[in-house]
Amino acid sequence: MNNPYVPLLVLMGIAMVLALGGVGASAVIGPKRYNRAKLDAYECGIEPTPLAAGGGRFPVKYYLVAMTFIIFDIEVVFLYPWAVDFTTLATFGLVAMLAFLALITVPFIYEWRRGGFEWV
Repeated sequence: MNNPYVPLLVLMGIAMVLALGGVGASAVIGPKRYNRAKLDAYECGIEPTPLAAGGGRFPVKYYLVAMTFIIFDIEVVFLYPWAVDFTTLATFGLVAMLAFLALITVPFIYEWRRGGFEWV
């Protein structure tokens, strides 16, 4: 039996057993102390109220940090093909990636200057 897919199927089976086993074990072994705070919807650490926090504007800092993470996550995804095919792309690929990184650096500096990375 020389089927090249057998090791892949075995690995997928082991991964499924481990994943389902972990979920099942946490359901059986884990503590079951439910209270009001655990059962409420999670709103990024902000207590959900009918009015904005502090009676003023709603703080959007959490969402800005999330959007920044998404932007730089997408940047890394676009860097992978360039890194894999670096030799074929040669100078054109290098110039294109430097231009792409320069364009991504502009919003990074903008948010840094506005204090988007301040956690205080």
